[in-house]
Amino acid sequence: MLSMLSPVEAFVRKNLRFNFAMGMLDGGFFGLGMGFATFSGIISLFVNHLTTSALLVGLVPAIHNMGWQLPQLVMAGWMSRAGTRSYKPLCLWMTINERLPFLGLAVVALLVPHTSKTAILWLTFIMLVWQGLGAGLAANPWTNMISKVIPHDLIGTFFGTQSAAFNGLAGVSSILAGILLEQIDAPWNFSVCFTLTFVFMAISFVFLSRTREPVSELREQEHTEALWTRSLGILKRDRNFLAFLGVRVLSQFGGMAFAFYVIYAVQQYNMSDASAGVMIAILLLGQVVLSPLMGRLGDQWSHRGVMMLGAAGAALSAVLAWQATSVHWFYAIFILEAAAVVSIWTIPLAMSVTFAPTEAERPLYIGMANTLPAPAAILAPVFGGWLADTAGFHATFVVSAICAAGMAAGLWLLIKDPSKRSRPLPIISPESEEPA
Repeated sequence: MLSMLSPVEAFVRKNLRFNFAMGMLDGGFFGLGMGFATFSGIISLFVNHLTTSALLVGLVPAIHNMGWQLPQLVMAGWMSRAGTRSYKPLCLWMTINERLPFLGLAVVALLVPHTSKTAILWLTFIMLVWQGLGAGLAANPWTNMISKVIPHDLIGTFFGTQSAAFNGLAGVSSILAGILLEQIDAPWNFSVCFTLTFVFMAISFVFLSRTREPVSELREQEHTEALWTRSLGILKRDRNFLAFLGVRVLSQFGGMAFAFYVIYAVQQYNMSDASAGVMIAILLLGQVVLSPLMGRLGDQWSHRGVMMLGAAGAALSAVLAWQATSVHWFYAIFILEAAAVVSIWTIPLAMSVTFAPTEAERPLYIGMANTLPAPAAILAPVFGGWLADTAGFHATFVVSAICAAGMAAGLWLLIKDPSKRSRPLPIISPESEEPA
């Protein structure tokens, strides 16, 4: 079979199992590390021990989200201008900056008894900004590298399976982190958690570095002002991609109700802490199971179609929360939410790499797909909270359901699945930094 393929396709297929395995080990150990330092859990709890400000606590996940999304388009412009031959070296250098700050947080935690809380907060947020920007700078070259080493007919399967490995092991380490926080005295408990995060991320880095990437031919460098000109040019000529960006923006508001399901169930139906834990476990387990299944379904059928199913799940979950008469309704609600989360976050990642007609434009497509919807991702939960405070949770659920239904309609009426069109092969040399 390999003899019937081009040298590039033969190289990719020959190393497919190896690269797939390295990707799963990279994602799994990364998730195992993140479970010891979740932004909405462990790190927020650490900050909560230092201040009574809910705003500062809320900044913890917000800083990561902004850091991950906003730099990607700028990074895309740099890679496009530089005519990058291989994304792997750039990915490795940048990802050091999303892993090393956790070791810094471990040191900062040990300084708590010896330094003022204000100074500790400053140091903590410096580390979080560093980490968030490091993640954002690494994301685009990593996604481009994966799109070169994993065939497009398996890209959804890869992202879905890696997401399952990440979430599954992150769930295990989150439980272990809770035990460590209980059994070890502060501030050593937080320092141990952050150190374990760094250790497992270092192991993840080793597997990431083993990826076998074919090397592209050197492209002619472009002018420094080309980033916005080329980006606007793509948006003007590729109406399909522009519609996809609009759907991604709408999807953030379609999922804004998710953050309030537990709070609503506790306030409205007196759901116990134990039941809340079960609901969250259902959500995590649902993502572990559904991510690879929906990713594979997207490869075999249609990423657009899978996103539509997830959008329908988001709308139905919000409608059920609005109409719920008991806490038992929330078992179905959280299962639907799990499917919706996969369709809003994992499937678009797989779909975005298939829009670019050439490898040279792929960084810009990926950068725009992740950076341009960023303001909506930040604004949506804030708007949902404001709506709940002023008009009640039912208003948040209704608006969320309408936006999710609009997402499904936009996918159906405005977007053609880019993976179904024929595309030219990228200009790649079958050289590699790793022996085949």
